Amino acid sequence: MAVNKSERLLNLLILLLAQRHYISKERIRELIEDYRSASDEAFERMFERDKVELRELGVPVETGQADKFFEDEPGYRIRPDDFALPGIELTADEAAVVGLASRVWQHAGLAAHTSDALTKLLAAGVEIDRDRLDMPAPEVAADEPEFDAFWKASLDRVRVAFDYQRSGSSAVTKRLLEPWGVVSYSGRWYVVGHDVDRGAPRMFRLSRVRGSVSRRSKGDAYAVPPGTDLRELTTRLGPGPRTVQATVLIRPGAAAYLRRTGAAQDADVTGPDGTPGWDRFVITSSSIHALADEVLAHGDRVYAEEPAELVNLIVTRLDAASVAAAGGAA
Repeated sequence: MAVNKSERLLNLLILLLAQRHYISKERIRELIEDYRSASDEAFERMFERDKVELRELGVPVETGQADKFFEDEPGYRIRPDDFALPGIELTADEAAVVGLASRVWQHAGLAAHTSDALTKLLAAGVEIDRDRLDMPAPEVAADEPEFDAFWKASLDRVRVAFDYQRSGSSAVTKRLLEPWGVVSYSGRWYVVGHDVDRGAPRMFRLSRVRGSVSRRSKGDAYAVPPGTDLRELTTRLGPGPRTVQATVLIRPGAAAYLRRTGAAQDADVTGPDGTPGWDRFVITSSSIHALADEVLAHGDRVYAEEPAELVNLIVTRLDAASVAAAGGAA
């Protein structure tokens, strides 16, 4: 039974990353199920397309000689030093768009695929150097419910429809998107692609997607425009400059991103629940509505002190949510 495309790409990524020497195309075909079961022509198309997609995602697939005695035999590998991310020096913005495995390596949905891929390669007699797979990656959680749906659709080139609620709006609108990729920007996950109804590139924050994502086409329904740079596009479409400030209290051990990006003011403050150990921070964002999103996303672990406009906006949203929940319960 053929594996899905995302698993095949992960298998190829791990295989190339685990090699100390270049591995030939024929050996790659023997070891990866989808390639092995395909015809010669289908394998050539599939393999070339997979290499291109990995490179577009920032994975440095390197070509060299698989056999030093036969220079006409090309081979492939990924150097860990070229692929690894220097975790100490990375900021959230610098890690906005990184390679495929670096973005999702810690995601629970792929953990099983990673384990399966390693098991299959070991069973096939491939010598796996696990140290080459132990690389620093940005600590960005990918726990949005629809992360997998968008990510797989971007790999399969499938149009998707979903309900979306913009920041500061109570209205939910239906969107039809051709996803080009899933990216991390300023500590949040977004899907970037072509908005079919608006006829232009758009960027949607995953935490504002309401309900489930539905597929609306077969695979390979569209192509990403040549030369598309997801990093540049994310920066251009992302939220504007952070010019609005707020003072918040953060519960001990919570809201690591706000602690990292905010400015510390006071430590060991008594919190709104009367317990000590809270910390006061000044945080910034592009709008008062974006600040409200940040605070509300952390539940009772973050408390807004000022400005009053922010506090009132948060109270209004909480009241509306309470009314909606009561209505739903009835």
